[in-house]
Amino acid sequence: MSTNNEVDPHLDLGEPPEEVIQWAKENIHENPDTRCQMISDLRDMIYARGECTPHRSDDAFLLRFLRARFFTIERAHRLVVNYYDFKENNPQFCENIDLDKLSCTGAEKVITVPPYREGSGRRIMLYTVRGWNPEAIMLEEVFQATIAILEMALMEERAQILGGICIFDFGGLTMQQVWHLTPSFAHKIVQIMVTSFPLRIHALHIVNQSYIFDVVYNIFKPFLNDAMKERIFFHGEDMESLHKHIDPKYLPEKYGGIHPEYNYRDWIESCKENKKIIEEMRGLGYVVSEDEVKDKAQIK
Repeated sequence: MSTNNEVDPHLDLGEPPEEVIQWAKENIHENPDTRCQMISDLRDMIYARGECTPHRSDDAFLLRFLRARFFTIERAHRLVVNYYDFKENNPQFCENIDLDKLSCTGAEKVITVPPYREGSGRRIMLYTVRGWNPEAIMLEEVFQATIAILEMALMEERAQILGGICIFDFGGLTMQQVWHLTPSFAHKIVQIMVTSFPLRIHALHIVNQSYIFDVVYNIFKPFLNDAMKERIFFHGEDMESLHKHIDPKYLPEKYGGIHPEYNYRDWIESCKENKKIIEEMRGLGYVVSEDEVKDKAQIK
């Protein structure tokens, strides 16, 4: 698959391109002829077992869980349960969150979602440790922003099918920051990125890490299974190593690419312009001002 490298922060809420549909058939066992029956079987299993009470059970919502688990119904059911267990156990990350107040993480470029896809059509989420001041931006806010991004990304069918890519830039990591990266934090990050959200991480790239990073990785390792470890790639300051995985034309200039740095807020603002996205986020418990949405609509 390829992409034209178009720069556009808006979510693509339409049908996925034909090449993505074909990729889904070949790689995640998605069969249009049996898809409806499998969704129905998953729905029946959810209600028969009663391990969670979904806020939605429509076909489009349940389909993302099947896609994330290669259309294995039992595994998709476990993911649904994990998803709601995580939300119930961590309401501070998911409930009554004002999308507009998450912009601080973007202002310091702690989290960025570039408004373009890489060569396979996947979205990239970029974390930059250098901009994170634990006294000014609490870990709770980083979690809130991460989950909000994932929930919005999941509205794109091609993201459900292809998964996403993460780049963690550990340049400038300090021991002050490391003290905040506890095993509890590590466990929650793995829950978000591996076990509890229906968006597969296709690859996770670590760049600009120093010897201090070894402390952080040792905290995370006990929570990583072998499959996840195989998707983590360490590059240090060797951007040519990164380019073996991601073509430079899909990377920011600071990683040897061609793009300027974009702000996380651009992602949030573009999503807030779409009424369908706002309605779904409100259904998940997020807060968006009525006046703000009205203003966006008038601007459009």
